[in-house]
Amino acid sequence: MSVIFSRAPLRISLGGGGTDLPSYYEEHGGFLVSGAIDKYVYMLTHTVFQRRYRMKYSETEEVDTIAEIRHPILRETLLRQWKGNPLEIATVADVPAGTGMGSSGAFTVCLMKGLAHARRTSIAPGALAEAACEIEIDVLKEPVGKQDQYVAAHGGICAYTFNQDGSVEVESLELDERTLRLLRDHLLLFYTGETRSATAVLGDQDSRSKEGDAEMLENLHRTKEMGYRSRDLLLAGDLESYAELMHEHWENKRKRSPGMASEHIDELYTLARRSGAIGGKLVGAGGGGFLLVYARTPQDTRQAMAAAGAQELVFDFEFGGATGTEFA
Repeated sequence: MSVIFSRAPLRISLGGGGTDLPSYYEEHGGFLVSGAIDKYVYMLTHTVFQRRYRMKYSETEEVDTIAEIRHPILRETLLRQWKGNPLEIATVADVPAGTGMGSSGAFTVCLMKGLAHARRTSIAPGALAEAACEIEIDVLKEPVGKQDQYVAAHGGICAYTFNQDGSVEVESLELDERTLRLLRDHLLLFYTGETRSATAVLGDQDSRSKEGDAEMLENLHRTKEMGYRSRDLLLAGDLESYAELMHEHWENKRKRSPGMASEHIDELYTLARRSGAIGGKLVGAGGGGFLLVYARTPQDTRQAMAAAGAQELVFDFEFGGATGTEFA
């Protein structure tokens, strides 16, 4: 082989997000519902006739050894997952980093999927997700959870239970055709125009959870309970009640940490609600990125948000998870 193409899907959190951080689930157990979408991180890995390591992402690096690579995920993953000759790796994504759709976790999963093909080994979704979590959480000590890696590896719309021992149970939600159609038609994503690093917001949650902060823990307990309710409402096909719960979820989430919302985000959310959106929330840790809403009359909401300059990202759910293909 000479070139491997791999991709891993991004995601939208549908309920319970934030309870997948070790600082919470190791004491209390976590639960959330999340859906993979047809927006991806893509990677090309070139394995033949490379004399140096060449990494192309938002920057370009060319170095003699893996240890010299500046990009932390590329460096630490290659140190652990690659023993062969130098590689060229190039990556692009459908949305910018820092927009709340799990791009960092998808990047790590995509890289590991490509390297597994390059080593001519297979890797199951659960093992792929755990290997990616090890890099981000254990090696790089990032204050992130396990949601992004598991969704990128598995795909689909799933409920995830994060046990205190670190194991994860994955429940694929078998939604009927009517429910899936209504979700596709009425869930809308709009770019707020603001990006942010999740580190600051998640770092605050992580440190306060470790300290046993009563207000933070109570907020996350409520969030987890909303995750269970989200799963039940989705399975029942009661999407208007689910949309109302989205609003409740956002009101709870925005109290969690400083910088969760901004005046501009609040204005966009208010506008969406006035145009007929029943509920919604920012996807991801908060502070920027994409606003997800469930609109009773989607065209009215589209027109209102377009007038405010909020670009829509049209999406569908995807059910394949991370994939890799070899080219001779």
